[in-house]
Amino acid sequence: MLKAVLFDMDGVIVDTEPLHYKAYYQMFSEVGIDVSDVLYTSFTGQSTFQICKKLCDHFRLSNDPEELVKIKRTNFTKLFFEANDLELISGVESLIKEYHGNGLTLVLASSASMFTINNVMTRFNLDRFFVAKLSGADLKASKPHPEIFTKAAAAAGALPSECVVIEDSTNGIKAAKAAGIFCVAYKSKHSKNQDYSLADRVISDYKEICFERIMSVDLTMSF
Repeated sequence: MLKAVLFDMDGVIVDTEPLHYKAYYQMFSEVGIDVSDVLYTSFTGQSTFQICKKLCDHFRLSNDPEELVKIKRTNFTKLFFEANDLELISGVESLIKEYHGNGLTLVLASSASMFTINNVMTRFNLDRFFVAKLSGADLKASKPHPEIFTKAAAAAGALPSECVVIEDSTNGIKAAKAAGIFCVAYKSKHSKNQDYSLADRVISDYKEICFERIMSVDLTMSF
């Protein structure tokens, strides 16, 4: 039986991807590298440190990954607080409130830094609905490694077989499935060039996984 829902954040709860894109490309310019859209897209769902480490290796930079992380996060923070039009993904607030009100345990499991997670959760007053928040930046491995979802299930006090993950990225879906967790892929206009083939269900509207429907799911098979 379903006991917990594990939410990714970027692209699932809030669309901060345009801000991340600007912050990354500002950083790329500052360190003098030319990153293609194909390479950039392949990083979706991974932690900032892992992305910066790969960039240093790929471009053989003399910079430390930590230096790139600092530049990117400084850029993102400035953009975040200037973004007056930043909004929650359509339908997600109602979904969160419905799940919480009906007794499901909710955990946030995002590759974003805890600083960014806290800013988003505070801005939209969502902390009260989640029993725990996990940042991939604080873990040894990044998505597509399953660590974040294995720990999120434990934080919810549930077995992986009693959870559902809501994700929007290739790497996040791979992480959920590697953790042995039923995965719903949220495909929106903001999700670009992501592979949903491993997901158990692909949706484009949160009404498709309202409480009544999610509770009728056989977590051992697609629905």
